[in-house]
Amino acid sequence: MLRLHDTATGLVAPVPERDPGSVGLYVCGPTVYGPPHAGHGRFVLVYDVLRRYLEHTGKAVRHVSNVTDVDDKIVDRARAERRDWRDVAAESEEQWWRAMDALGALRPGVVPHATEHVAEMAELVAELVARGHAYETSDGVYLACDTVEGYGMLAHQSVDSLRAGARVAVSEEKRSPVDFALWKKAKPGGPTWPSAFGPGRPGWHTECVVMSLGLLGEGFDLHGGGLDLVFPHHENERAQAVALGRRFARLWVHNGLVTVGGEKMSKSLGNYVELEDLLASADPRAYRMLVLRSSYRSPLEVGEAALADASAALGRVDELARRIGTLRDERGAASGEVDGLARTRKSVGDRFGAAMDEDLATPRALADLLVAVRDANRLLDSGDVTAGRSLGRAALEHLAVLGVEPGAASDRPGTAVLELAGRREEARRSGDYAAADALRSEIAALGWQVDDSPSGPHLRR
Repeated sequence: MLRLHDTATGLVAPVPERDPGSVGLYVCGPTVYGPPHAGHGRFVLVYDVLRRYLEHTGKAVRHVSNVTDVDDKIVDRARAERRDWRDVAAESEEQWWRAMDALGALRPGVVPHATEHVAEMAELVAELVARGHAYETSDGVYLACDTVEGYGMLAHQSVDSLRAGARVAVSEEKRSPVDFALWKKAKPGGPTWPSAFGPGRPGWHTECVVMSLGLLGEGFDLHGGGLDLVFPHHENERAQAVALGRRFARLWVHNGLVTVGGEKMSKSLGNYVELEDLLASADPRAYRMLVLRSSYRSPLEVGEAALADASAALGRVDELARRIGTLRDERGAASGEVDGLARTRKSVGDRFGAAMDEDLATPRALADLLVAVRDANRLLDSGDVTAGRSLGRAALEHLAVLGVEPGAASDRPGTAVLELAGRREEARRSGDYAAADALRSEIAALGWQVDDSPSGPHLRR
């Protein structure tokens, strides 16, 4: 049984199943105001692997991850560039999905957008005010955090300690510096929606409460996100649910942050790595390998040397897959070979499961599989085709559970191809077929073909 570290309790506990056999997973997604960075790629891959493993163990996973498509950062960028905020959000979201597809991440089963649920958010705010947990000021509506039992649980701090450590409140009307905006009243030129408190838009912390409870129901199983979201974002989500008397997430999972040169990645330090730049310079699978080599809760160092080492490991995986695919055992698939594969698969699978079940220990699981890859290659070198093929197949099958698929980097479309495909789809939707044909030719020049289908375009060699 899979056990994960629960941020709320600080303990490693079994993954809860409100509905036996299924897991509801909510992961805070991107705020689409610019291109994704390496840290975004890490959190997506962490929860991609978690989902893949849960499904491997037979669980039905309802994976929900939101898109914040209205936010101060989006509005500020649109104002600075004299553009419509919706265009900034749409453009940035396209960049997001191109990068995630290049990573080979499974898309969430449900991707709610904040702008689709504003009416429910306005209702939630009104209910919090009616219950005495929120108050109105001249610029918006705020949650009164000291009225919420257990506020600070995820941060493992009391309201008093959080208040003492908070910065001076910007608004003099706020009762406490830890109180946060549920609703922001309209400003000239900004996006607005109607509410009981006049036109405005929701605060960031409100959207995930509405969408997670609305799509997964009360007491859903897992809530995930980056470590930087523990406080205040996730604490503030939880507080609203508690104030409403609704059970929120049963277990909280948070992944560690990305470091570059031993420092937390940030633009101010000059070590900021955009994800598309990283994927354009290396096999996207190498970044997945890098993520797998580190405990999901630890800092992840991203650098050329680490990526090169991950690429070398991939080379051994690819070589094994090529050898197994071309080997011909003259005895064929004899019963002994079939039995041997079954025994080997169970042995490899037992070790794999033991590692993964203990707080998603991907470093141990991956290391064991790479040893199996090495040993399989050695068996093939020695002429023991049957044993080498059995061990190799078992290793490759379990690497696939982690999302590591064999094949050269060129077997996956790069970010340049994905960008052209996205532009072509836009041209098709707008009826500019001449531009779409020209873009198809550019894609073909890079060695890829586009097949159009009812579900969208598909790229193939």
